Amino acid sequence: MRSIWNGAISFGLVSIPIKLFNATESHSISFRQIHTEDGGRVRYRKVCELDGEELDASEIGKAYEDADGSLVPITDDDLAALPLPTAKTIEIVAFVPADSIDPLQIDTAYYLSASGVPAAKPYTLLREALKRSRKVAVAKFALRGRERLGMLRVVDDVIAMHGLLWPDEIRAPEGVAPDSGVKIRDAELDLADALMDTLGEVDVDSLHDDYREAVESLIASKAGGALPPAEAPETKGGGKVIDLMAALEKSVRAAKEARGEEAAEPAEVTELKPRKAAAKKTDKAATKKTARTATKTTSAKSTSAKTATKSTSKTASAAKKSAASPKASAAGAKKSTATTAKKAAKKAAPRKRASA
Repeated sequence: MRSIWNGAISFGLVSIPIKLFNATESHSISFRQIHTEDGGRVRYRKVCELDGEELDASEIGKAYEDADGSLVPITDDDLAALPLPTAKTIEIVAFVPADSIDPLQIDTAYYLSASGVPAAKPYTLLREALKRSRKVAVAKFALRGRERLGMLRVVDDVIAMHGLLWPDEIRAPEGVAPDSGVKIRDAELDLADALMDTLGEVDVDSLHDDYREAVESLIASKAGGALPPAEAPETKGGGKVIDLMAALEKSVRAAKEARGEEAAEPAEVTELKPRKAAAKKTDKAATKKTARTATKTTSAKSTSAKTATKSTSKTASAAKKSAASPKASAAGAKKSTATTAKKAAKKAAPRKRASA
């Protein structure tokens, strides 16, 4: 890598010579402008508005445009004469917990490398001190003609520096948040938690730019004289008012299926009907309620009929038993009379024999 800045880290009375390297690079595909009629390149030329002459870089200077449109020329010597103590120094001003830095402030990232053998020991000392304290260093530095704010932290065995926006460069999110009257139910939060747990973590190294790959494929195909077949883009529902609970349930199920886990029964996502349909809903609800009431009444009548039938059956059975009871009593009486006659005959028999 090629260094873009040379200077030193000021750590109290310790000075650490370092080199600054870009830690990131852009892989975005850039295009040239052409004349669509003949394919010729379209170029921008810097022309003076007063005389119409084209200028090269050596003839171009700086100026500040005032509110009234007048221009105030500013030379490089004017800027060099300004006091800028951090012109060649990354001046550490404090050590703070990492979570005290608002991520909105984080800007471009750089790697800091020890410049020369003598810088290796103080560089390593600062790196190990940052590791053990679990803090980050807040510093000031100057780059490309302006003073900036930075944050130093350890990445593997290297000290990295993130450029930070100044606090007054962060805009307040006024009017961005939704209406505070929105209420979220516990059941919805539980489903959101379940979805977060199901999605789990991801290996960031496995993520890639699908669109850039598609553009590269398109360029390669057209360069070879062929045009790849256009694929219909996936359509995703957006801008619709949906059943939030059903959508969350469906998302959890889809995430589980993607992870090879068993999913629950499918949940349908239904669109909420406009307010105009409220009257229709009320009519339908009333019809359903009437039907349920009629069903309950019919069921009650059927139950009463069954109860009456059972009661009639029991009464008839009791009558039959009652009718049969006199016959049983008469038979019992006859049997009792016969038994008594037999006993009397047995007693009388010895007396007849004796008289004989």
